[in-house]
Amino acid sequence: MNEFAKIEDFPGDIDPVWAGDGSHLPEWFVSALKVPREEGYVEIDGARAHYFRWGDRGKPKVLMTHGFLAHARCFAFIAPFLAEDYDVVAFDLAGMGDSEMRGQADPSARGREFGEIAEALELFADGNRPTIIAHSFGSSAALTAVTQSPEAFSGVVVCDLMIMRPEHLEQYWNLRRSSPGSGDPDKPNKRYPSYEAARERYVLSPPQRVGEPFLLDYLAYHSMRRDGDEWMWKFSTEVFRRSNKPDEWLTVGERLVKAPGRKAIVHGGNSQLFTKDSANYIRELGGGNIPIVAVPEARHHLMLDQPLAFATALRSVLSLWGESAQPVT
Repeated sequence: MNEFAKIEDFPGDIDPVWAGDGSHLPEWFVSALKVPREEGYVEIDGARAHYFRWGDRGKPKVLMTHGFLAHARCFAFIAPFLAEDYDVVAFDLAGMGDSEMRGQADPSARGREFGEIAEALELFADGNRPTIIAHSFGSSAALTAVTQSPEAFSGVVVCDLMIMRPEHLEQYWNLRRSSPGSGDPDKPNKRYPSYEAARERYVLSPPQRVGEPFLLDYLAYHSMRRDGDEWMWKFSTEVFRRSNKPDEWLTVGERLVKAPGRKAIVHGGNSQLFTKDSANYIRELGGGNIPIVAVPEARHHLMLDQPLAFATALRSVLSLWGESAQPVT
């Protein structure tokens, strides 16, 4: 049982549309959403970028973002566990979540988004160098960011980024018959007559059951918006115009190993996209000094499977890095 008697006493993210009376929600989740946070928008190149912020502005900076077609609320119940020791920002990539599309969706533009949001929120003030934590597609963009601006960031924690040997990756794509980021940029988002109809179409990629189904409901609800009597996805189809090209995924292991600065990998112990062979592959490429942490019983969407273990893994990496300063190379 949680401490709230009525749904209106819950934090604003907990809407009865997806949560009912909220009686099934665990106390840790309700408490995490009660941790004080700032929510807002900054204007970048004429478009609004959406973010959340937790913690003390005087603490070390952490910048978090999500996977493809997801949004910053992927970390809304994870970031509060970092807020005591860090100044944490989670943001929606352009054209996803509540951020408007701006510019191009090519990999270089995606990499620049980290510096743009950090600059807008003054995360670089007084010589601060944020640490990036990113999931899946966002991790690939984060590697681009630290490669573009190695002096700007103190390190990157890559969370279940799809890394396979090229021959294994091509086999995986052949089985799925699609590559990352595929979609029609000129086709408008589909409209649904009800929330329930839209919710039925919300699926994870790659498909998986989740350890905490209520978290999937939470993310699904905040992936949609109401337009009159209809519901539709928040993301802009412009994100499909230039997402990561397939050949860039073939070299992502090399990009990770060669990226400057501190790097760590946190992945689902049962992930389809980062396996034991992925770890061996990273070592063979020369990444023997990169910490690799497996979250037991988690798949690709590890924040939905083992959120508390995931938060603990992130806290551990950040704590170790804080205790052992390492120069950028």
